[in-house]
Amino acid sequence: MTEPPVLEIRDLHVTFTAHGREIPAVRGVDLTIERGQTLALLGESGSGKSVTAKAVMGLLDQPNARVRCAAARLGGRDLLTMSADELRGLRGSAMTLVFQDALSALNPVLSVGDQLGELFRVHRGLSRRQARARSIELLDLVGIPAAARRVGDYPHQFSGGMRQRILIAMAVALEPDLIIADEPTTALDVTVQAQILELIDRLRRELGTAVLLITHDLGVAAEVSDRVAVMYAGRIVESGQAEELYDLPAHPYTGALLAAVPDLESPASELRAIPGAPPSPADVPPGCSFAPRCDRASELCASTRPPLRLLDTGSSRYAACHHSEEMLHGALA
Repeated sequence: MTEPPVLEIRDLHVTFTAHGREIPAVRGVDLTIERGQTLALLGESGSGKSVTAKAVMGLLDQPNARVRCAAARLGGRDLLTMSADELRGLRGSAMTLVFQDALSALNPVLSVGDQLGELFRVHRGLSRRQARARSIELLDLVGIPAAARRVGDYPHQFSGGMRQRILIAMAVALEPDLIIADEPTTALDVTVQAQILELIDRLRRELGTAVLLITHDLGVAAEVSDRVAVMYAGRIVESGQAEELYDLPAHPYTGALLAAVPDLESPASELRAIPGAPPSPADVPPGCSFAPRCDRASELCASTRPPLRLLDTGSSRYAACHHSEEMLHGALA
């Protein structure tokens, strides 16, 4: 039998209530990630990427948040039928989340060895001595120098890049099926950024883990991802194989993001920016959300929201645009 996807999400909606108004932050998102695959979720700040990740992890249990989904499965297990305790048991063991701010994600009053060891004591029932030994192995795995000596150090005694490595060590400690990395290279210099990306990719290959990489950096996504999903105003507007999507975008927003990347071989006198700003989640246009910023927008775009549909490209390429064929054929002509 064919192995089920590690993660399968269908028609995910997240709505927040504020001042008596309902604010849709995520609107009908579908995600599928196979074992050993990296899916990059791209988009500007405020597009709903982190909210999507927290909804998948079941971390939006708050009075003003409402999550609904047609289907949610982790390795074939139905997340929608699980109790809160069952979901809590999966977090850390079957699915983990690497936050972008390592200093606030780590407990400042516990050593990194205690924080790593707690995973093994709670989920695997190991003794303190056994948990400490496994913690040292993990710190060594993610490239922390002198791991046996530094296992007793506290988060503030590590650099930003080292703290990010510790978060990744916590994420892979129990060899989960899914790792969600939410902007794992934010505020790191380019050398450390490359090391973190290489580490995530190496662990994916060695452990066969599926990775959902959330980023707004197209270079980061191109470096390690197999597939890319582009998110705008709470929806996925395009998805496909990374190389194909970068070579030939089928949505104007994807094309605008790629055009804004500086070309080091032929530098322009000024950077190209996308005009305007993303819409507020509380005031999304009735048609295509990108229409007010799009140079291809027509009357149809302003009035009718395009569905995310499979394109006739011979591959699993999806786009939510009334002019996708026009973009693809125009580029190939």
